[in-house]
Amino acid sequence: MSMQHNQGPVSAGERLRESMGKADLVSFIGVYDVFSATVAARHFDSLFVSGFGFAASHYGLPDVGFITWTDIVAFVQRLRTVLPTHHLLVDIDDGYCDPEVACHVVSVLESAGASAVVLEDQRRPRRCGHFEGKQIMEIEEYLAKLKAVLAVRRDMLVIARTDSSDLDDIARRVSAFADAGADAVLVDGLKSLDTVRDLSKRIDRPFCFNQIAGGKSPACTQSELRDAGVALVIYSTPCLFAAQAAIDDAMATLKDKDGTLAGSRIGVSECTRVLNDNLARRDRRSS
Repeated sequence: MSMQHNQGPVSAGERLRESMGKADLVSFIGVYDVFSATVAARHFDSLFVSGFGFAASHYGLPDVGFITWTDIVAFVQRLRTVLPTHHLLVDIDDGYCDPEVACHVVSVLESAGASAVVLEDQRRPRRCGHFEGKQIMEIEEYLAKLKAVLAVRRDMLVIARTDSSDLDDIARRVSAFADAGADAVLVDGLKSLDTVRDLSKRIDRPFCFNQIAGGKSPACTQSELRDAGVALVIYSTPCLFAAQAAIDDAMATLKDKDGTLAGSRIGVSECTRVLNDNLARRDRRSS
C-alpha cells in the first residue's frame, strides 16, 4: 500500500526527505545499468545514477561530456519501472549546458521518478571530479542556473556541487549554494576530512561526500564521515569496478579451465530469479 497525504501519493523527493530526517547518514550506491541497480537494491535502498558508470556502460567512454540528457532520462525511467520505491539520485553534470535545458531535464526527471539530482559547476569540456584539468564556471553564472533549477523543481532535492580546488573559493561557493536554497552541498575531490569538517559547519544544509575507489578523497568509514559532519555519502562506482574485476577474472578462469563453466557461482536459475523479481515489481506497479 502506498503512503498517502491528503494531496495524494508521496513523491520520490518527499520520501527521500523523510529518510534523511530519520537517518544520520544516507548512502547512495552508484549503479551503471538496470541489472547492477537490481543487485545493489537488494542491499541498499538509495541508489546513485553515476555519470562515470553510465558513460562507461552506455557508451564505453570516459566521463568527459558524452552523456546526453535523453539517455539519462530513459535510464531513470527504466530504473523506476523495476525499482518503484528506492531513492534515486541522478548525476546531471552541468545540466547539459544551458539553464533552459537544465530546467527541462530536472522537470522531466522529476516526472520520471527521480528523488534528487546533482548539479555541478564545471565548464565544458568537463572531466571526472577526481581528475585534474577541471574548468569552473564563474560563481554568478552557476548560481543563476542553480536558482532556475530550484524554481522549476517541485519536491525533488537538488544537490549543488562544486569542483573548485581552491579552499577559499570552495568556502565562498558552499555558502552561496546554501544561501541560494540548495537542499545539500557537495564538494568533489576533497583530500582531507578536516576540510570536510570545517565546510560542513559553515552551512545549515546537509553536506554530501563522494567516495570513489582510487580517487583524490581518502577512503573513509561511515563513522568517520558522520563525525566530520557528513549527512549524505555517494559511492560513485562500486558496482562498475566490481563488475570489471569479476568479468576479467571470469574470462581468465574460462581460458584456464579449458572452457568449462563447471563451478560457476551464478547460473541461469540464480540470474533468472533476480529478473523475475523485477518482473513481479513491474507488474505490481502497473496493476
